Amino acid sequence: MTTIAPLPVTPPTPAEAAAHFRASLAFHTDVSDVAAALAADGGPGFVLLDSRSTESWDQGHIPGALHLPTAQIPALAPRLLDPAVPVVTYCWGPACNGATRAALALAERGYRVREMLGGFEYWVREGFAHETADGAERRAADPLTAPVGGVCGC
Repeated sequence: MTTIAPLPVTPPTPAEAAAHFRASLAFHTDVSDVAAALAADGGPGFVLLDSRSTESWDQGHIPGALHLPTAQIPALAPRLLDPAVPVVTYCWGPACNGATRAALALAERGYRVREMLGGFEYWVREGFAHETADGAERRAADPLTAPVGGVCGC
């Protein structure tokens, strides 16, 4: 019989884990959920905010997103955003914390905000349409990030 080595860190109790994951779902959303909300009748019920630079925006962004770089949030958010409407932030991808910094800047100013996990990278990798400075584009979904048939079942 094989003995399994103990974990280097003791796992949380089930109640602690449930509280953590419940909170995570309140603070985060994913690319597929955002795409479904954007396509829903009646609109998404939130503003999708791209917090990257103008050069990054021009390279590609999600149709319908508002471009507001993080550094400009203090000056421009009051003119561009309604505090009664939730905001979903995104940046490049999982290796970038720009969406987190933008979400923090918004939350500190009284906005209800969530972060879209995966960012623009996973939006494109999952095969959703995007816009560039040259017009609309759409790439085939990467089978490592998007399920065959478009429904992951999770």
